[in-house]
Amino acid sequence: MTTALVELRDVRKSYFSNRIETPVLHGINLAMQRGEFVAIMGQSGSGKSTLMNVLGCLDTPTSGSYSLAGEDVGSLSRAALAGLRNRTIGFVFQSFNLLKRMSILDNVALPLIYAGVNRKQARERAQHQLARVGLGELERRQPNQLSGGQQQRVAIARALVADPPLILADEPTGNLDTRTSADIMAVLTELNRDRGQSIILVTHEPDIAAFARRLVRLKDGLVLYDGPAREGLRELAQEEAVNLAGSLSTATTEEQA
Repeated sequence: MTTALVELRDVRKSYFSNRIETPVLHGINLAMQRGEFVAIMGQSGSGKSTLMNVLGCLDTPTSGSYSLAGEDVGSLSRAALAGLRNRTIGFVFQSFNLLKRMSILDNVALPLIYAGVNRKQARERAQHQLARVGLGELERRQPNQLSGGQQQRVAIARALVADPPLILADEPTGNLDTRTSADIMAVLTELNRDRGQSIILVTHEPDIAAFARRLVRLKDGLVLYDGPAREGLRELAQEEAVNLAGSLSTATTEEQA
């Protein structure tokens, strides 16, 4: 039996302030195999950001278990958890998070240098990844000399440079226009389809989630839907249409009154 790349069993997460508990995740069960492309959606307050932090090993569950690449996250020390995160997950953020005073080549090479890879080898691997995302000829430029879409391609190259089995993309098109967003999603789709790269995409945009094969929708800290993206997005559109019709009906009634 193949071990799931990601497996959460009854994961619950609460935050505490002045001894007051605020539950956010109420029992998440989720498994993801290698090679999948999963989109996670949810309205504000659904627990989407908290789940992302747990998946990215940036936070740990209050209870339940989380297994990443066969390792029980809850049993690891802080140092071991950081090591698992660094070798297993490549992060792509909405804000790019590139170092402005470094060339894009050195930005991409940086995770390898932190991991102890010698500078020459790190830069060679960074060059390869920049070529994969179509920026090989721009390696000496600094981030402020690139467009937003190009900067996000650099961020994708950086996420790939250590060859992690999983890419976790948090609203990767949030700062981009429609056309550039489509270009970035085409890059991620190609990585998944042609190279078998496992991807978890966190987004609130249905048109971006449509690029994934599988959709997970959260509501009030629980999984509301987990299945094919196309069917889940159709269901979401129907729900929104019903809610809109109800709102318009209520507004009309109030005006008449």
